[in-house]
Amino acid sequence: MRHRHGFNALSRTTSERTALKRSMVTSLFRYERIETTKAKALEVRKVAERMITRAKVDSVHNRRMVARDIGDEAVLDKLFKEIAPMFVERKGGYTRILKTGYRLGDAAEMVILELVEKTEKKEAKAEKSKKDEKAAKAN
Repeated sequence: MRHRHGFNALSRTTSERTALKRSMVTSLFRYERIETTKAKALEVRKVAERMITRAKVDSVHNRRMVARDIGDEAVLDKLFKEIAPMFVERKGGYTRILKTGYRLGDAAEMVILELVEKTEKKEAKAEKSKKDEKAAKAN
């Protein structure tokens, strides 16, 4: 039985709620962490975790299913080529929620929603390899 299994409407109409989730999940994959309210984070987390699970298998069907919600091609590519491969061994729990306190204006509980593992930037990799080369030459 599925009694009382629902979702948080977030005081929005269906179209507003869909747009909010799409934009927030796109931002999450672009920046790998976002700060938002706890209620929104819990809803966005559901969508993001399903997308990462689907992105583990890079097929045309999965890309099209995820592309329904992610309009930015660069973010979609990042999800399939950088983010999802990090979580191949993990069965779930790709995101974490860290509490940061309460917002001053309305005392809403604020949290940081982030991916459990971080992607290394190409620049950081290049800097590491340069440092390793210099260290090797010095020895």
